[in-house]
Amino acid sequence: MSFSISGKTAIVTGGANGIGLAIGRHFADKGANVMFADMDEERLAAEFGEVGDGDSMRYFAGDLREKLTLANLLSATLDAFDSVDILINASRQLVISDPLNPDDDGVEESLAQNLMTALRLSQLVAKRMIKQSKDQEDGPAGSIVNLSSIAARRTHPDLLAYSISTAALDQLTRSMAVTLAPHRIRVNALAFGSVMSASLKEALKDNGDYRADIEAHTPLGRVASPWELSEAAQYLASDSAAFMTGQILTVDGGRSLLDPVAAPAH
Repeated sequence: MSFSISGKTAIVTGGANGIGLAIGRHFADKGANVMFADMDEERLAAEFGEVGDGDSMRYFAGDLREKLTLANLLSATLDAFDSVDILINASRQLVISDPLNPDDDGVEESLAQNLMTALRLSQLVAKRMIKQSKDQEDGPAGSIVNLSSIAARRTHPDLLAYSISTAALDQLTRSMAVTLAPHRIRVNALAFGSVMSASLKEALKDNGDYRADIEAHTPLGRVASPWELSEAAQYLASDSAAFMTGQILTVDGGRSLLDPVAAPAH
């Protein structure tokens, strides 16, 4: 089997910043065609500038919580590259929520952003993957990788909404893996903790001691670069993981091995 993703087409959501941007650029460096999707059009334009026919990297701006936006994203990808082989659901939001406030909308917001976007886009893309592979008798038809978090199985008072949404995303991963296995589409997830995501970078601006706290609760003693998730995402998307589906692969420097009530996972 090969780690190669050269010639394949990937949609990467959350592609304007942090982990999504790093994964998308890594895939492009490895020869894949990549559609970067995000609601931050200004940031996408700043990253990619003018793009045209023949470019292996394109971008699409829109609110992925809207069904029409998702359909337009898929159409734009097919117009640019004719097919889609890989979906990276990296669009996510971390909100601080109050577990005892019945008027707090954090759970609803987190489920809409972190769960429903991934579910609806996976359904659309999977249908296209099935259509593309209808004349194939064997071999892979596609791969879906969800970006989750160790918060799905850890507790922190401020992260009720985020933990619920990522736990639901993990279950979505397992359920969709079983559903799509007969169609030769694999579904896996990456659960991360101590990675310099866009949300963590923002949090560190306001709290100088926060990074030290995270590092103290991470056995490898550091915060990882977003690029360190890219290789793991490539593995899950490639044929090297051809017999792997429904798995939640943890990349967190050992952080989930320690006391669960510690610095929040990003």
